[in-house]
Amino acid sequence: MRLSLQGEAVARAARERSEQERKVMEARRQGAPDSARSVSDAQSPKLLAGGNPQIPKGDGDAPVQAFIAAMPGWKGAIARQLDDLIEQIVPDVRKAVRWNSPFYGVEGRGWFASCHAFTRYVKVTFLNGALLVPEPPGSGKDPDSRWVDIPEDQFDEAQMSVWIEQSAALDGWHGF
Repeated sequence: MRLSLQGEAVARAARERSEQERKVMEARRQGAPDSARSVSDAQSPKLLAGGNPQIPKGDGDAPVQAFIAAMPGWKGAIARQLDDLIEQIVPDVRKAVRWNSPFYGVEGRGWFASCHAFTRYVKVTFLNGALLVPEPPGSGKDPDSRWVDIPEDQFDEAQMSVWIEQSAALDGWHGF
């Protein structure tokens, strides 16, 4: 299943790029000024250090999908795999973008996970990760959070599924 999700992410990204190129070509055919022809470029989010997209905060699926679409290459494929897996395991998932990161939660239980792109990995943080079995390997100042750093081609779908299922069933972070 790992390869099929990754293949779907690559195909989806290619379709999105083709759609943007089609819009630019259509604008050129209609004689639009240069400023209108580069609309897709103007709408492309700025990439911060490590390739993390700068996306305005927002609630719902749309800002999360914009974030994932803006992530470069393999980082976007990992984020797509994560998003698809969360939707499979947690059908009523709530989504939001805050602090240039997508967050995932359950109504009434708070936020249970987020992700962020870095130069060599995508960090997936479980906001109640100290309660997960086994605990994700990363930890810091927050006594509740744990995370896993996922380098290119190392998305462990089986382990991630276990953590997502556990984390979504627990009380999460109620910070926003």
